[in-house]
Amino acid sequence: MLTFEILRIRYRFPKNKKMQRAVLLFLGIFLFNEMHAQLVEVRADYTSIGDVQFSAHNNTSAPLYLQVNFSDLENTTFDEPLPYIKLLEPGFNNLFMLQRRLDAEVPRFNYDIKTYRSNPMAIVDLDYPYLIPFEEGITTEIFDVQSIAGFWGNSEPKSWNVTGFAVNKGDKIFASRTGTVVEVAGQNRDGDPAKWYHTWTNSLTVLQPDGTLIVYRNVEVKNKEIEVGERIVAGQYIGNATKQGELILLIFQHSLSDGDPRFIIPQFVTSEEKKELLVPSREYSVVHPGEIVTREMTKKEQRNYRKRK
Repeated sequence: MLTFEILRIRYRFPKNKKMQRAVLLFLGIFLFNEMHAQLVEVRADYTSIGDVQFSAHNNTSAPLYLQVNFSDLENTTFDEPLPYIKLLEPGFNNLFMLQRRLDAEVPRFNYDIKTYRSNPMAIVDLDYPYLIPFEEGITTEIFDVQSIAGFWGNSEPKSWNVTGFAVNKGDKIFASRTGTVVEVAGQNRDGDPAKWYHTWTNSLTVLQPDGTLIVYRNVEVKNKEIEVGERIVAGQYIGNATKQGELILLIFQHSLSDGDPRFIIPQFVTSEEKKELLVPSREYSVVHPGEIVTREMTKKEQRNYRKRK
């Protein structure tokens, strides 16, 4: 979870004009970089009649969730459901309007914002049928994962759940569910760690329609075949296994507090008409029933799927 604060700068300008220009140039570059680095910028614009239109700009290539909290409100009321959580697509997003009370001065308010990588208020369907993430027709064995060290930085959540699949290095990996790619991590990580979804390498992270995140660990996405912001569908080829014996699939969502994430235990499709929790030391056949594959597809995606069939 990331939070943002208003940038405050105090500086006593030098009397020398050359020094003043140099300082202004430095501050201009600094402020530009700070504004550019913010993942989300929120605006509150007064209308001609005194109402306030709130909007937000998501500066990333992936959807994010925004929470707005008001600590003080005058001459208006906030009529949105609480807590206010809004999905922000990349780019500009309208939020809500604070309406001026009749015969009152313009609205006055104080607020703060928080951003989340997943929906902390997501209502998870624990019976959702996930696809076993391999090529249809093969069999795979489940193993008991002993640790998720390195997933949550230097600490490991107190309670967690993952599914481990036995694989051969190079095996093709397929999407278990439809969603939007939010992070592709290779052998090494770079950039600002505050922007990472977790600290695993060789992984693909997808935001699912219910607001949860699914992570495929030990997967290589080759030649930028799948990029951040791209929508993938259930049963789609996403990459190849990078480690002999281990593919780890993890589903989680953030919480409204700063504590550990919440982990979801998925059920997987094991036949045309059956889904179940997978248990270690058992083999399962991989099936991709059309009804499950197309379940969260758009009409256009469904038409393309049927043409391929």
